[in-house]
Formats: sequence, C-alpha cells, structure tokens
Amino acid sequence: MGTVTWDRKIAEGYDASSQEMFAPAVLDPAVDLLAELADGGRALEFAVGTGRVALPLRERGVDVHGIELSPHMADQLRAKPGADTFLVTIGDMTAARVPGEFDLVYLVWNALMNVTTQDEQVNVFRNAFGHLRQGGRFVVEVVVPQLRKVPPGEVARVFTLTAEHVGVETFDDTVGQVTRSHHWMAVDGRLIHHSAPYRYVWPSELDLMGQLAGFRLQNRWANWDRGPFTSESVSQVAVFEKVK
Repeated sequence: MGTVTWDRKIAEGYDASSQEMFAPAVLDPAVDLLAELADGGRALEFAVGTGRVALPLRERGVDVHGIELSPHMADQLRAKPGADTFLVTIGDMTAARVPGEFDLVYLVWNALMNVTTQDEQVNVFRNAFGHLRQGGRFVVEVVVPQLRKVPPGEVARVFTLTAEHVGVETFDDTVGQVTRSHHWMAVDGRLIHHSAPYRYVWPSELDLMGQLAGFRLQNRWANWDRGPFTSESVSQVAVFEKVK
C-alpha cells in the first residue's frame, strides 16, 4: 500500500499546525461550493482527517460521511463538538467502502498525493466512481507541480519560510513523480518535525485517471472561488461527473 498514514503525534498537532486552512477566507469558499454540488444529497469525504471541511459542511445540512486511514486523525475528529454521530470508516480510500450511494465524493488539500503510486491514485478515482450515483460528482483539490521553480541541478525548494513553519520539498524520484515534503513547525511552544512522500499529478494526468474510471471532466478552476485555471495556476479544483 502506497498511502501515507499520520501517526498520533502528527494527528494531535494537526489542527494547531494548520490554522491558516481553517481561516474563513480559505474554508468558506470550499464549503460553499461543496454544499452547492451536493445539492441536498449525501456526500462522502475521502481522507476526512480531523473534519476541517466535513463538520462545517454538515452544519450546512449536508449528510456527510468520511473515510480515513489514520485512526488517530479520526479520534481527533470524534472529539470535536457535533461529531458524536459522525460516521467515519477507517480504511484506505483506494478501496474502503461505505454503504449506499452518494451525490458527491470529494478529496481536498492535496490528499490525492498521499497515495504514492499511479495505479493506486487511479484506484482512488475508481473507488469514488463506485460510491456515486449516476450523474454524481467527484471533486479533487490538488496543487499543480511547481518543477519550473526549481533551477537546473537543484533537487529541492523551500515552499514555506516563516517564524512558525519551514517547509522544504525534495524531488526524490522524478520518474515516479515522487517528492518528499519536510516540515518544521512551532506548535504550542514545541517544535514538530514531519516528513512524508507525495506523488505529484499533472492536470492532464488527472483527467486521464478520471477517464479510466468512467468520469468526464465537468469543470476545472484555479481555486474554490472558481477563478479561471491557466498555465500560471498553482492549484486546481477539478470536478468530475459520473457519466457511465
């Protein structure tokens, strides 16, 4: 299995080290769009984590369920107000199943890259397809690889440099498209170091994965605000529709 799993230490500090992702300017547009796409139906979040998106989406009246590989992350979710009845299935999003059909499956904040082989990333799409009703949608938020920012001969780049967070990306396997993301974060007066592999995905490759699973690309935006996607975009929100 090529999927990254967060341990207890990372899970316990996850929300505190990700406060910028909880900011209304970041979170609200994502929840707004997902609620619109769910259209009053059922939604399933792959890699639901600590419920950053799922819990506010439930507050919008959407029936949300989750799949999460790390039991420690799921424990953090279940400890939050309003999560006592939240259904979380512990398992790998490449294959884990939740009963029933859904109108929306979504995978946010680069979690697709936690699956570190191409075959298993395709299986994520196939698993989403299997959970959706006809006409249902699969939404993927993932960065666009930034290899153009790496000078020739360099094998790493600093992507975050603040007093609280230093982030370095190393390009370990350009053939397999595998990088490793290294983080040094100051959280609640202590230093947390975390390093994990990721497999980056090009936009055209993402489309092919969708086609292999039976999806049609419906929309691609640069962000949750539906900004136009261009060759300069550093991220994408892709919406795939189940068409067969």
